[in-house]
Amino acid sequence: MTSRPVVLLLAGFAALASGCVEEQPVYRPRPVVQREVVVERPVVRREVVEVVAPQAPPPRIVEVLPGPRPGYVWVHGYWRWDGARYVAVAGHWRPARPGYHYVHPHWEQRGDGWHFHVGVWVAD
Repeated sequence: MTSRPVVLLLAGFAALASGCVEEQPVYRPRPVVQREVVVERPVVRREVVEVVAPQAPPPRIVEVLPGPRPGYVWVHGYWRWDGARYVAVAGHWRPARPGYHYVHPHWEQRGDGWHFHVGVWVAD
């Protein structure tokens, strides 16, 4: 009869101990889903401003032309109208664009004044 209380006592401890065990969740990584990323850029609206000066520009800027520089085009100095007077802009280098030639900035006289044409690349 002594073995019965021991068995009951052991069964009680086992029941008590099993109530304290907490089951740990099993870690399962989520599958990686590849999605296409689309970045929409806003439409850039460029405002065109025509510069018309009321008087002729000063004589052409006299500058010493530098020697050739492979891969670059020399942009001649020119006069820029700031709304009240002409301001000199120094010549500078621009990277060349294969298949294009550069038309330098210049002024053109029309009936309502002097119109400025910015420098542009034109396809050959």
